[in-house]
Amino acid sequence: MEKSFDIIALSMIILVTYSSKMVSVAGRSLHEPSIVEKHEKWMAEHGRTYKDDLEKEKRFKIFKENLEYIEKANEEANRTYKLGTNEFSDLTNEEFRASYTGYRVPSQSSSSRQSTTASFKYQNLTDVPTSMDWREKGAVTPIKNQGQCGDCWAFSTVAAVEGVTEISSGNLIPLSEQQILDCSIDGNRGCGGGWMDNAFKYIIKNQGIASEADYPYKEVQGTCEDAQVKAAAKISNFEDVKPNDEQALLQAVAMQPVSICIEGSGPDFQSYKGGIFNGGCGTQCSHAVAIVGFGATEDGMKYWLIKNSWGESWGEAGYMRILRDVEAPEGLCGIATKPSYPVA
Repeated sequence: MEKSFDIIALSMIILVTYSSKMVSVAGRSLHEPSIVEKHEKWMAEHGRTYKDDLEKEKRFKIFKENLEYIEKANEEANRTYKLGTNEFSDLTNEEFRASYTGYRVPSQSSSSRQSTTASFKYQNLTDVPTSMDWREKGAVTPIKNQGQCGDCWAFSTVAAVEGVTEISSGNLIPLSEQQILDCSIDGNRGCGGGWMDNAFKYIIKNQGIASEADYPYKEVQGTCEDAQVKAAAKISNFEDVKPNDEQALLQAVAMQPVSICIEGSGPDFQSYKGGIFNGGCGTQCSHAVAIVGFGATEDGMKYWLIKNSWGESWGEAGYMRILRDVEAPEGLCGIATKPSYPVA
């Protein structure tokens, strides 16, 4: 009799344990969507469709690998930033680098820079504020998206020209990246990459740049139409900031947005979501952006504020904060290697 009771009791324990596990599993599946569900939701959010089931299966596998990388990285204690999904989450890092970067300096760049001396006009600036955000000053246009064209260099150029135009005239005018892409061909390669200094030279030679409204972006290089549009903004010159000197860069950004290059092609850059980026890159420039500010957190962590051209789903609504004043003279990710800015 006792033996039968023990068997019944044991069966009840097994049943209760199994049932609790089922409830736990059911609870997790209810609150934590499967990767398939996450992919479907991500597709809906970003308007992504695939040509057939084979392509969808391929992209799902890449999405899964990226998601696993993101979740693992976010568990690491030494990061002061977080990763997350965005419009690039179904791309391999190789695909991402091929389509969404595009900083290329001509081999003769060391001899072709505009400045004739190592000085620049802000080198003696001493009254540098502890923080600056040119967005709050009204000198930054909304985030743009270069799409699958490696013309980040054009967007970096235009962001700097938009900034100095507003500072000098009081008018914030979205300017034309397409004109730079089509017409700044001396030393630049369209969607195959380019350099901001060459683009500044084009604007000076052309006696201005059109508005984005008059010369809209098409995400592909076309025939130059600069003779058919009027200039909405002009610059007289440009200057190169002393390279590998974050203090010099700080002096420049205190006065206006600055075009810079950065190594922005790694998986952490691809999936950056927010916080102060403090790693996951080298110093070989692959991408161009604009620095539009700087500051520090409450606990004293200094950062640069950069405006990117990858749309608002990337980073902090299209922006990144990246660690400032690091030991390496070139700055984190090479941010201080080749800064330059236009002169109104």
